Amino acid sequence: MDSLPPFPAGKPFAARPHPGTGFDDTAIVNTFFATAPQGLEELLAAELKSLALDGVRVRRGGVEFCGELVAAYRVCLWSRLANRVLLPLEQFTAGDEQALYDGVKRVDWSLHLGPENTLAVGFTGIRAALGHSRFAEQRVKDAVVDQIRERMGSRPSVDTEQPDLRINVHMVDDGVTVAVDLAGGSLHRRGYRREGRTAPLKENLAAAMLFRADWPELASEGGAFVDPMCGSGTLLIEAAWMAGDCAPGLLRRHYGFLNWRGHDDAAWESLLDEALERREQGIGHLPPILGFDEDPDALETTHDHLTRAGLSGRVQAERREIGQARPPGGAVRGLVATNPPYGERLGEAHELLPLYLRLGETLKRHFPGWRAIVLNGSGCQVGLKPERSWQLYNGPIECRLERFEIGARNPAETTGAAPDLVNRIAKNRRQLSRWLRREQVQCFRVYDADIPEYALAVDVYDTSDGRWLHVQEYAPPPSIDPGRAQARLRAALSVLPEALDADPGKLVFKVRQRQRGDSQYQRRSERGQFLEVREGRCRLLVNLTDYLDTGLFLDHRPVRTWIGENTGNQRFLNLFCYTGAASVHAAVGGARSTTSVDLSATYLDWTRRNLFLNQMNSPDHQLVRADCRQWLKDCRDSYDLIFLDPPSFSNSRRMEGAFDIQRDHTELIRDSMRLLAPGGTLIFSTNLRRFRLDPSLVGTFEIEDRTAWSIPKDFQRNQRIHQCWFLRPRA
Repeated sequence: MDSLPPFPAGKPFAARPHPGTGFDDTAIVNTFFATAPQGLEELLAAELKSLALDGVRVRRGGVEFCGELVAAYRVCLWSRLANRVLLPLEQFTAGDEQALYDGVKRVDWSLHLGPENTLAVGFTGIRAALGHSRFAEQRVKDAVVDQIRERMGSRPSVDTEQPDLRINVHMVDDGVTVAVDLAGGSLHRRGYRREGRTAPLKENLAAAMLFRADWPELASEGGAFVDPMCGSGTLLIEAAWMAGDCAPGLLRRHYGFLNWRGHDDAAWESLLDEALERREQGIGHLPPILGFDEDPDALETTHDHLTRAGLSGRVQAERREIGQARPPGGAVRGLVATNPPYGERLGEAHELLPLYLRLGETLKRHFPGWRAIVLNGSGCQVGLKPERSWQLYNGPIECRLERFEIGARNPAETTGAAPDLVNRIAKNRRQLSRWLRREQVQCFRVYDADIPEYALAVDVYDTSDGRWLHVQEYAPPPSIDPGRAQARLRAALSVLPEALDADPGKLVFKVRQRQRGDSQYQRRSERGQFLEVREGRCRLLVNLTDYLDTGLFLDHRPVRTWIGENTGNQRFLNLFCYTGAASVHAAVGGARSTTSVDLSATYLDWTRRNLFLNQMNSPDHQLVRADCRQWLKDCRDSYDLIFLDPPSFSNSRRMEGAFDIQRDHTELIRDSMRLLAPGGTLIFSTNLRRFRLDPSLVGTFEIEDRTAWSIPKDFQRNQRIHQCWFLRPRA
């Protein structure tokens, strides 16, 4: 619970009596406390003043205000920013649990609940003398129920989900404040979400964004509203309710005061009638409000929420990628407000940079004269200079709320960006063009850190969904200033789509870091978007977004092609098969059988899908989930062609002991060679740059270094991309 202020001198608590108690029912002025999310106290104070409340004062964790009970009801119904509204009952000091029990018991609880009611207790503290919150809650509950049982012969029960009375106890050092939670639960829950559905942006934080952007004033002047990444529709609904004078608490079915003995039902019903009338008058005069999102599931949730919020047909939401967001027809001024994704794991936030740059480019290109406000939790820049910014917290995530005034587009801002990079890519494309046409290559590397200042690897994937760009950032050289490196990265990402004839929305950016264990194979995202590409006669599935690698190692293309051309009627073994691209080439090339071995169920399923895509789903093509090292020792079959392309290192929990290719390759190769049929071939490859082949193998097997042959034309700028050998038994 948020910190509570001390009581004003000479103004003790007094509650409206429960009907039938015989007390005088005159108007009573109390001091209340509205809690607020961190950083929004001043904004909440301004909102409470706009509700014509008295005694508004900012305190730590919220805002104090004074008035009759109807003032607290008004805040519960109308505040878009508050979390809770508390009615302090008592303050005292307590150095131990008995003092806490005695202090709580001094409150006359018969004014608040009876044996027929339910209650719940919440305890929080700052340097609290009683550090065990659960025990403190228990003692507070004991004091309340003991008093009521002593007076009335029976006691209320506990309901932690939706009690009739929720009691808040807050302790700072040994100072205790006991309060009734009139809201009964956080006011950010407006009542339109279905059970179990949460949002990445709480409603009161969305409202704070709109207040900081002066949306009420813009709306009153006829300005339109757009959220280009609307998610579940939180900002759309808050914007519509603000513009339509709709009380945010109208849909809530439960308040903490409804079953409280001090409740004034007549005052509450009067407020509801007023709110309904204001909503009826305001909802018909909404300005254009429009949301976009590329996720169909998010849009389904948005439409559901709009219907439950009474806004169906009044607020529009369409499926569009962020670069396709546009103002409503005829709207020349308005507000763009959005809460872009942040990235949950280290490095992911940086990888969102293209999204933020695309947002900035969309704003500059299509929303001149508009205002924009962005809750930025990633640290990425949108390519615009904020006019103002504030620090906020979205849950535990520290964010910057950035407000922009979008001026007329200046063509000079992007013209000439990263000209040396653009020129180099154009040169590389010219050099590769004839080879790409002749070999019918659809997925290729077009740039690989050719210029030290642009430490990127850029791959082109011509897929069933059009051209995609897969861009990976290497660590820049130490000689490059980090600030300049970031500026060059932003410039590069902004020009790459145009330089390579790609939709900006189809650029995927990743940070290439040294991977340990099986982290390179772990899921990084949850989009599950598989795209079909062609490689020779084979059709293969790639996933550009969810993993560090895409499912297709482009530098192994010549090896896969050779396998497809040389496995006719042969038995093929693919060890550490990854997504099975080599197995597909072998199967399509006429292999008698293929066996694909890997420890990952995810990648074996990917292999299965690749085989099915090529109609190679017969029992002749087996998938084996196993640790390749142990499987090789147990296997008694023989194969005509074996492809061995192990990871450089792995300490996967599913393996027995760590695997190191430099240390373990000798045993691995010898075990693999044992399975070769007479006249067979083992293809061994590794991407470990410092790898050295064990000389003892040279005296045992015929070994042919095929590295130069195995590196395709698009990787020949990087001769150390991998090493490759063909091994055969000695005659």
